[in-house]
Amino acid sequence: MDRKKMTLGKRRASGIHSLIVYCADIRCLHWTRINADQWPDNVPLCDLEDQFVCGACGNRRAEVRPDFREAG
Repeated sequence: MDRKKMTLGKRRASGIHSLIVYCADIRCLHWTRINADQWPDNVPLCDLEDQFVCGACGNRRAEVRPDFREAG
């Protein structure tokens, strides 16, 4: 199955500029909210996941999701 990747531009078009970044370690689950305007529109959300290090446990795996609370 060829799935299209969700890009930051598609999220911005729907009014969402923030992301929630979750630590992927199920023992930690630390999370933070960040503004995604620093990356270009063509960047897929999944490509950002390797760029984060958890500030609580040091884990290098993250899950990145749009902050849908911004959608109006």
